[in-house]
Amino acid sequence: MTNSDNNNLSVFSRDSDPYGLSYAEWTARWWQWVLSIPLKNNPINDNTGKNCAVNQSGPVWFLAGTIGGAGSDMMPKRNCVIPAGKAVLFPILNYGATFADEPTIKSEQELVSIAKREMDIVSTLDVAVDGVKLNGLEKYRVQSPIFEVVLPENNLFDGTPGPTKGAADGYWLFLEPLGRGKHKIHSFGSCLAGKVNIGISYDITIVE
Repeated sequence: MTNSDNNNLSVFSRDSDPYGLSYAEWTARWWQWVLSIPLKNNPINDNTGKNCAVNQSGPVWFLAGTIGGAGSDMMPKRNCVIPAGKAVLFPILNYGATFADEPTIKSEQELVSIAKREMDIVSTLDVAVDGVKLNGLEKYRVQSPIFEVVLPENNLFDGTPGPTKGAADGYWLFLEPLGRGKHKIHSFGSCLAGKVNIGISYDITIVE
């Protein structure tokens, strides 16, 4: 674990195994979580945070990003209440693909390659927690293992419903549990010379 310059803010180190799983395995679980939720109440498709708690379980709380396209001055602002003692995992900039939403892809290696290609040209990584900007974000690039997921009807990327496999690549932050009270997280990432932008702002309340 490494402490940031922020008072009492700690980020799990890239080579650690929080709660018995690697960073890569946790990012796969994040994708399984978000892809399994129908579009109607998917936390990614949410401008207020009303869906923040959908299907959350275990020691790690997943925060959703956005589909992309938002400029740094036009990002959604969400409110989220998180139980005390939960670590927090969220993407700064990421890309995932499954066989269901990329029907021309025929092999697992192609899944890995397309996700990697999207993340190889990154323009901006910017995160601030409680007003303190975090540095060294380029160290937190993570490639997921191949993961299995069951897509619901009306899923996030309009893939064929049912079981499929996916892979992902991106930049992540994995925060140790935040102290009780109110916190702010601002995250923005840009890749492909600014053609793809993902930004989000969270007002978080940690409660018993």
